[in-house]
Amino acid sequence: MAAIASFAHSGQPPLVVHLIYRLDIGGLETLLVDTINRMPAERYRHAVVCLTDYTDFAGRITRPGVELFALHKPPGAAPRTHLDLWRLLRRLRPAILHTYNLGCYEYGATALGAGVPVRIHAEHGRDAGDPQGLNRKHNLLRRLLAPCIDRIVPVSRDLHDWLRGTVGIAPGKLALIDNGVDTERFRPVRSGDVAGEPWRDDPDAFVIGSVGRLQDVKDQATLIQAFALLRRMLPQDCPRLRLALVGDGPLRAALEAQLVAAGLQDCVWIAGARADVAPPMRSFSLFALSSIAEGTPVTLLEAMASGLPVVASAVGGIPDLVQDGAMGTLVPARDPVQLAEALAAYVRQPALAAAHGAAGRAHVERRYSMRAMLDAYMALYDGLCQTKMKTNKAITPCAE
Repeated sequence: MAAIASFAHSGQPPLVVHLIYRLDIGGLETLLVDTINRMPAERYRHAVVCLTDYTDFAGRITRPGVELFALHKPPGAAPRTHLDLWRLLRRLRPAILHTYNLGCYEYGATALGAGVPVRIHAEHGRDAGDPQGLNRKHNLLRRLLAPCIDRIVPVSRDLHDWLRGTVGIAPGKLALIDNGVDTERFRPVRSGDVAGEPWRDDPDAFVIGSVGRLQDVKDQATLIQAFALLRRMLPQDCPRLRLALVGDGPLRAALEAQLVAAGLQDCVWIAGARADVAPPMRSFSLFALSSIAEGTPVTLLEAMASGLPVVASAVGGIPDLVQDGAMGTLVPARDPVQLAEALAAYVRQPALAAAHGAAGRAHVERRYSMRAMLDAYMALYDGLCQTKMKTNKAITPCAE
């Protein structure tokens, strides 16, 4: 009980330790940083533990007093990492351990052994190797370790239904919380905004943009194929068509080779990773997402908040987020022909692009605001702390 009692009498807000595999540029990582920066300081303190390591992206944490740790986990089971985390948790004495995605799931058991009162796990999506979430070994692990977790948070209805139906997690252990986006930073382009991106070399350019790590699950190769088809479908528009891929990752060399083979290197940019993707978003005419698996993709929320029409794969939580035919167009994954046809409709019809972009912006403001997401997480933290502490009247609830 020492781990529980320590924060109750410290005079400080309870500490939340966020356990993530690696802190680097990405949608999940952006959400984590925004959560830490924006959650009221008088409610919770925060620390971040990376199983492997972190990059300069960690500098986006602007809230004072947030400690950052790297455990440098080697590949494989790495039992020593469990011991390192156990020791760290015993030293930090957090009220809550909040883990993210399958790579961190098993450490809920480590937190239980270290006496952390509340253990929360968030599922933000499935990886390219198991896009439907059918891996029996992984799902057995999720079921076996579920008793160590107080609440599992899926970030989309699709993930919620999969965890309940396919994995077999009890409904009472699940708490659906939609991702949120900063609708002040991500906004439509305004007069006076500087078009500083290289793909904005022509005021009449139609820029198809995408933001994401260059890896299998994002399937930018299909988007490049669709762009090549689009140019053949609309030869009269070829001079003004652009494709911008913002991101970096293991497939960069292969994608660059694909561009050269297709003769697209003069109209397609692989821009590398950006710490702030809001300015590139405002330089796009349309946002495309060709993923084969997703939860509630943060970049899609950011694009919609930026007033962009979207063309995206109908996978994961995307159909819950995008109303097909009203805010954008959904297409099957790995289908460059249908993707190209959907892109062509917006190139041909500027009024349609403007209407769908405005509808997407309004939808994000209503349902996917940062404030709504933070309120939901704080309510979850408060409720679980109060429930777990009620047997010890000497302990102050987390919300107080």
